[in-house]
Order: sequence, then structure tokens, then C-alpha cells
Amino acid sequence: MSDVVRFGVSLEKTLLDRFDALIRERSYTNRSEALRDMIRQELVRRAWEKGQEVAGAIILNYDHHQRDMLGKITDIQHDHQDLIISTQHIHLDHRTCLEIVAVRGKADRVEALAHALRSVKGVKHGALSISGTGREMG
Repeated sequence: MSDVVRFGVSLEKTLLDRFDALIRERSYTNRSEALRDMIRQELVRRAWEKGQEVAGAIILNYDHHQRDMLGKITDIQHDHQDLIISTQHIHLDHRTCLEIVAVRGKADRVEALAHALRSVKGVKHGALSISGTGREMG
């Protein structure tokens, strides 16, 4: 990192002990790394709340034998190709597929796309994993 700035933080001992336990559980090498990660996570969450340009992944688990389902998913994706960076299709078993759709765009449009894909009949589970574009994290 270039311009690293050191600063002091005052915490109650019990809070610091709990923080140190969390650091060990998550295998951080030090408190600074844990704090940086928490700050970045909060900045990403804030970018989503404010409707800024964001990135993420939409994960779908579905039965590909469901009638007209693949066509509907493909149509929705084509209607939102300005948001979709990439897709990956994985065969979990004879009937079940996992699809990962990498996205970037305004938060509300990305969320609308995720809702549209999750609501297709035959989708067993859908999730949106949020991230940032990198700009909001410094």
C-alpha cells in the first residue's frame, strides 16, 4: 500500500477481546487487516444502498428439465446484457444446474435482474452476492 496512515483506536477491553477472537476465527494476520476488511465491506454495502455502480454475482440452482425454463432465463439475460459481464453454467447432476452470472451496473438494476431470474418457475434457489467495483474501496 502506498499512503498508509496510522491512527489510534480506543476500545473497551471486552470489545477488543471479542474482536481479537473474531480475528483468530477468520484467520486475519493482524487487527489492521481485519479493520480494512470491515471498512471495505461497509463501503460496499453503502454503495449498494445508494444505488451506485456495483458488481456482484447472481447464483441460480435449477432443474433444467422444467418446461420453457432455459428459454426464459436466456431471454431475461439477453434483455439485461448491458449488466452481464459473464455467465458460467455447471451441471451438478442429470437434472440440476448451477448458473453463475457475473454482473456490473447500478445496484437497483442488478437487484431487479436477480429478482427476475430467481422468480422463473423451476429455479430452486437464487442468491445475489454483492461486491463493489473497487472504486468505493480506495
